[in-house]
Amino acid sequence: MGDYIISCCSTADLKKEHFGERDISYICFHYELDGKQYRDDLGETMPFDEFYRAMQQGADTKTSQINEAEFQEYFEPFLKQGKDILHVCLSSGITGVVNSANIAKSILEEKYPERKIYVVDSLGASSGYGLLMDKLADLRDQGKSIEELYQWANENKLKVHHWFFTTDLTFFIKGGRVSKTAGFVGGLLNICPLLNVDREGKLIPRYKIRTKKKVIEAIVKKMEEYAQDGLEYSGKCYISQSACYEDARAVADLVEQRFPKLNGKVEINDIGTTIGSHTGPGTVALFFWGDGRA
Repeated sequence: MGDYIISCCSTADLKKEHFGERDISYICFHYELDGKQYRDDLGETMPFDEFYRAMQQGADTKTSQINEAEFQEYFEPFLKQGKDILHVCLSSGITGVVNSANIAKSILEEKYPERKIYVVDSLGASSGYGLLMDKLADLRDQGKSIEELYQWANENKLKVHHWFFTTDLTFFIKGGRVSKTAGFVGGLLNICPLLNVDREGKLIPRYKIRTKKKVIEAIVKKMEEYAQDGLEYSGKCYISQSACYEDARAVADLVEQRFPKLNGKVEINDIGTTIGSHTGPGTVALFFWGDGRA
């Protein structure tokens, strides 16, 4: 356990305390709010409620991934301490950050030939990606080697299921995921899209569901359908949300009612500023373990 570290990007959307308690290191993405640059640092620089309030008031947002120079600067102190590194990246279906991490890996392996650096494409996002990291921390604490963790991550990452819904189409229209006409009609009809992350780590719209009440029921039905052992599911369940805690709480309450063997209570996190820049407020995401994504 002491000869390597496990690491990820801040876009795994866990709380800072969770990262600390599980001894998971992280590197921060970046974003801009009305032209001013910030680090996506788990809400430390800008609290999440303030960030989403600014978006609701019309602020422009942009995001930028971590470049290879930043990865080198982040990785090198661990290597100097004699630590190997297992770094898990935000999905390549969303960003090219895994390429930056691999470039840094190649450069640093020449400089530190006695050290090992493993880079994994999570094919996941937000607290689903965080759920994968939490499991890797469990395996590390059980005494697994870095090679065993690397192999396990690649063999099991597609077993983390990601389902999302939004009650506010504004930022899906702004980002081009929904046309203006479809967004206008959807708003009139109170449509809440239900989406998931596919095998390539891409966010795909699946269903158009009318009313918040029905989409909350529908997202939990997807967990019933895909979770390991169905209603007997005994793993952890994470939810992330963007300025809509009550909606997330409603999903969590339903999950806890339907799945009595859950490993602990449902953990609710905030969708961070990188992913939130694209979803906007009003998004709830549900994450759990199941069979490999179809």
